Amino acid sequence: MENQWPILSYENGKETYATLHMWTQIVGKINLAVAPWINHSWHITQHLTPSGLSTHKMPYKNKSFQIDFDFIDHKLKVITSDGEFRDFDLAGNSVADFYRKIFEVLRGLGIDLKINSTPVEMVNPIPFEKDTVNATYDKTQASDLHQALLKMQNVLTHMRCNFTGKCSPVHFFWGSFDLAVSRFSGRKAPVHPGGIPNLPDWVAQEAYSHEVASFGFWPGNEALPEAAFYTYLYPEPEGYKDAEVRPKGAYYHETLREFILPYSTVQKSTEPDVMLLEFLNSTYEAGATLAKWDRDAIETKHD
Repeated sequence: MENQWPILSYENGKETYATLHMWTQIVGKINLAVAPWINHSWHITQHLTPSGLSTHKMPYKNKSFQIDFDFIDHKLKVITSDGEFRDFDLAGNSVADFYRKIFEVLRGLGIDLKINSTPVEMVNPIPFEKDTVNATYDKTQASDLHQALLKMQNVLTHMRCNFTGKCSPVHFFWGSFDLAVSRFSGRKAPVHPGGIPNLPDWVAQEAYSHEVASFGFWPGNEALPEAAFYTYLYPEPEGYKDAEVRPKGAYYHETLREFILPYSTVQKSTEPDVMLLEFLNSTYEAGATLAKWDRDAIETKHD
């Protein structure tokens, strides 16, 4: 089928996902070390490309550089504005190996910087340089995840089209390892309580400084051991969890406080793009209506 999305299995892919999560955090923290701050941490997200994930351009002294994960050739690639290029194979590396190799590459390109080597948003994190536990890179699992992300990015991007208020790009957050897009009502939100493991409270408070509806995907974790799409609002309006949303199979997760649609439900659909868009729109409409967003001011109606 031309529109068939790849099968994603958390059970089969979780070790590869865990390793990739830590690798993307290392690259994300390199970006954090050199990039000027943009609200909601949008300056350090990663971006989908036809071949993988990219930091896009980063500044360093008198040059610029970019770091790319290539899930077609299965390599980590670094290119500079001086025309220099380095790469190494992704397969066969633990997190500790990856950490050592990427900084060797950067130093070889004249880029000398340091990062905090403790992973964020993780309970009992292992410092990158000591992490030999996460050492799995299955090329098929990585490739399937990438192809799935490309397909869902198209749908998330399409969803942005009728929104004229403040809206994020569709981008990949390496802290939580998810692809997301967020819409804002324009009104300030209550101060976020923080409490995210190994993340300063001020980061969460700045990220959630204004009322927001977020939509996205993650490949699964121990709290929800399956790939899934999600929607949540901060602050969550009264009655949101009991709202009727579409399609069949979507539900409210009491622990996560998010609406969930299993990826497998979308993947098996004859019209996956249509089904996912229905989930995104119905959960947004329910939340924005209950939260009394001024929808006439921040939405347009067109095909």
